[in-house]
Amino acid sequence: MNFEQQLQTKIDLKTKPLQALGLLEKIAYKIGKVQQTLTPNLVAPTIIVFAADHGLAKEGVSAYPTEVTYQMVLNFLNHGAAINVFCKQHNINLKVVDAGVSKDFAPHPDLIQAKAGHGTHNMISGPAITKDELAFCFSSGEQIVRDIAATGTNIIGFGEMGIGNTSSASLLMSSLLDLPIDKCVGRGTGLDDEGLKRKKEILTNIINTHPKPANAKDALEQYGGYEIAQMCAAMLEAYRHNMIILVDGFIASSAFLCAANLEPKITDNAIFCHKSDEIGHHLLIRSFNEQAILDMNLRLGEGTGCALAYPLIQSAVAFLNEMASFESANVSNK
Repeated sequence: MNFEQQLQTKIDLKTKPLQALGLLEKIAYKIGKVQQTLTPNLVAPTIIVFAADHGLAKEGVSAYPTEVTYQMVLNFLNHGAAINVFCKQHNINLKVVDAGVSKDFAPHPDLIQAKAGHGTHNMISGPAITKDELAFCFSSGEQIVRDIAATGTNIIGFGEMGIGNTSSASLLMSSLLDLPIDKCVGRGTGLDDEGLKRKKEILTNIINTHPKPANAKDALEQYGGYEIAQMCAAMLEAYRHNMIILVDGFIASSAFLCAANLEPKITDNAIFCHKSDEIGHHLLIRSFNEQAILDMNLRLGEGTGCALAYPLIQSAVAFLNEMASFESANVSNK
C-alpha cells in the first residue's frame, strides 16, 4: 500500500460512515498528502494582505474613491479591520504589504514596504505594469514569503486591498480562461446597475484595444495590479516551500490563476476558502474543479475568507489525528 492509499485508508477507517465528514475529509487528505505524513500539523498560520492602487480607478470602475486603499491600510495597522478581528480571534499572524499604494506610509512594525509604484498605470492607454515593475513585484513577493517561511510557517493565506482591483481580476480571468468579459465582471465594491454597465463597457474596450496576452506574466503586465502580481509571486514561493496555500476571494483567486498558469502543480497545495458574491468567482473556482469551504456571500477581500475558514481546516487536521478508528474504539464496521 503506497502512502496515498495509507492516508485514504486512515480517513476511511475513522468511526464514521464513508465520506460522512464531506469536504473535511478532502481537506485532511490534501494536507496529509502535501506534508507526506499521516499526522499533519499546522504551524504558525499567517495571512498576508497585499495593498495597491490602480490607475484605472479614476475611470469610475469602483463605488469608492482611490484614497480608501490608503485609509484601509492605516485601519489594518491600527487593528481596526475585519481581518484584524478574525486573525486575532483565531491566532493567525497578519502581515500587511504596501505593494503600490498611491500615498506613502511612515515606518510601522506591522507594515512591509514593497512599493512597486504609486498605483499602476491607467490601462485605458496602455499596459498597467511595466516589465521592470513586474520583475520587482515578483522578487518582492518571493522574498516576503521566504522571510515568513524562515519563521516556521507551513500554512499561509493571501488577501488584498486595492480600489479597482476587481477590474484587474476580471480581465485576468477573461484572458487566461478565454471567457467573455461579461461572465467575469461583478459589482466589486457595490456598483449600482448603471455603474456595472459602465464598468463592463470600459473593460470590454480595454480587451479590444490590448494585445492578447500569451501567458500569465503578459496578462499581469497588461491588466494586473501590483498587489495581484506580488500575490502571484508569493503564492509560487509558498508552493516552493511546500506550504498549504489558502486562497481568499475573487482577486486572490485571480492571482492564483496566474500562479497556476506558471506552475500547474500549485493546485496540489491550495485550499479555496470561500466562494464570494462576485459572479466570476464561481466560474473561476469551477475551472480548478475545486470546492470552496464557505459560501456566505462574502465580498470584502482582505483575506477574511481565509481567516474564517481556518478553524474548519484545523478541524480537518484534528479529526485525522485524534478521532478513533473502528478498530481502536472496538466499533463494528459495516
